[in-house]
This record gives sequence, C-alpha cells and structure tokens, in this order.
Amino acid sequence: MSTRAADDTAAKTSAPGTCGDGADAGEMPARVRGLPSKLLTGNAMHADRLVADGLAAEGARTWHFVVLVALTRSGPASQSALSRRTGVYRSDMVAVVNDLAERGFVDRTPDPDDRRRNVITATPEGRDHLRRLDAIIDRAQDDLLAPLTRAERHTLTGLLTRLLDHHTETTPRTAGD
Repeated sequence: MSTRAADDTAAKTSAPGTCGDGADAGEMPARVRGLPSKLLTGNAMHADRLVADGLAAEGARTWHFVVLVALTRSGPASQSALSRRTGVYRSDMVAVVNDLAERGFVDRTPDPDDRRRNVITATPEGRDHLRRLDAIIDRAQDDLLAPLTRAERHTLTGLLTRLLDHHTETTPRTAGD
C-alpha cells in the first residue's frame, strides 16, 4: 500500500476530532495520525481512562485490581513477591497494600518463617470486591472494543500479545527490574 493510500485509510479510521493525545485530528497530518505507534498510544490512553474511571466509581485503582488478582490466582505472598508478580514498584506496593488493608480487602500478617516480612492474603471481602472490579473491567473492555466483532477482538488481543511478548523479550532489563 502506498504511503498516500495508508494516509487516506488512517484518516478514515481515526476517531473524529481526536488523535488520542488531545491533539485535534483535523490538524494532525494523516501520515502521523496513521502511524501504528500513534494509534497504539491513543488507544492505550483511551483504554487507561476507561479502566481508571470505572474503577474509581468503586473507589479502586488499577493497582488494587492487579494485586487482588495476583493474590486470588497465586495465593498469599510477601509484599516483595507481590511486587515481582504484578510489576508494582516495591515502594508503591506498601501504599497499595495499606489501601486494601484499610478497607478489609487483604490481611497482612507476619511471615512465620521470617518475622521481618509480612504475608498478604486476600480476605473474603477482598474476593467479593474483586468480583465487582472484574465486572467493571469487563465493561471497560467491551466499551473499548465496541466496534469490533468477537473474532476481531480475539485477533487484536493475539496480535497485541505477540507484540508485547516480542518487545518484553528483547528489551534489556536493568538490575533494579
């Protein structure tokens, strides 16, 4: 496909009035607006907004959801292990666990093998809260992917997973990761 044809296709498929980053689509050149990196960024921003707004209505944040999923899937863990499982920085994990513990969604108890460490466990209330958050996340995904058929959603998810896996495998990790 020629660059001009790609520009025309991108111009037709972009959301009217926006480029995903606050720029007016009418002012953004179609060649820029149609770049895969630009399209991914705009959609990622929209997706994050949908999820964050939905979770906020339930008094939650994305990291609350991620930590509760990790605890219910893999069981109790130290804050350090949770940080590795979820990608939440260790320094931020304390605040996330504090938020969840204050609301009764997790228990924090001393590790019987190492009293300097805490073990975090999802409570029954935390599991109930996660079910509500799951419903919110499902609605956000449906809203995000509304114009796509079930098959297209499956294909898109597979392609995005393949891209992320490729870049995760090829991105050098630093000692702090």
